[in-house]
Amino acid sequence: MATFVPLQHHRLSAEESARRAHEFSQHVDTRRTTRHFSTEPVPREWIEQAIRAGGTAPSGAHQQPWTFVAVSDPALKQRMREAAEEEERRFYAERITPEWRAALEPLGTDAVKTHLTDAPWVVVLFRQSHGFDTDGSKRTFYYTQESCGIAAGLFITALHTMGLVTLTHTPSPMAFLADLLERPSNEKAFLVMPVGYPAPDARVPALTRKSLGEIAVFR
Repeated sequence: MATFVPLQHHRLSAEESARRAHEFSQHVDTRRTTRHFSTEPVPREWIEQAIRAGGTAPSGAHQQPWTFVAVSDPALKQRMREAAEEEERRFYAERITPEWRAALEPLGTDAVKTHLTDAPWVVVLFRQSHGFDTDGSKRTFYYTQESCGIAAGLFITALHTMGLVTLTHTPSPMAFLADLLERPSNEKAFLVMPVGYPAPDARVPALTRKSLGEIAVFR
């Protein structure tokens, strides 16, 4: 039998809602992805708070199928970088299609992943493909891809609100991360996110976002 508690909700005035909506939209519109990170330290507490924010995401059947692994150890980050670059060199040399290469060209990506060692933190989001019951038997998890995607979005937004930057990195394939980070067999690497301050000379591609008319339909 499900247990319910009263919803804790404070309704805002129309004016306050409009003000917050505008300010938040303007705030997140300044978020950009960069590959140029400062080595300046970032307190662990800030990473913890960002992970807490990610963990508030809705999930299928409230199964919360995510694990955030936050890495600050320089030696481990170096091993992650070496393994990622090995996979990325194969990707650019053997796996990438001409269409995919053309799509990536405006972003200036390549197999060199300095962000994995420059950033003070590298957070790897693992998707739990299933869970385990108390007797050790496998328990089905639902909508794990969607759930982890929402959690990642909240985590990224929290970082931006703190004044930090991140990069969404998906080495192809990513199985090596589970081995390096000693994760159980039900956890699959979903997203790699270096976290820190931008380097003083950080650059970003000169790109524009789609307009509201291009991404929204009102009926």
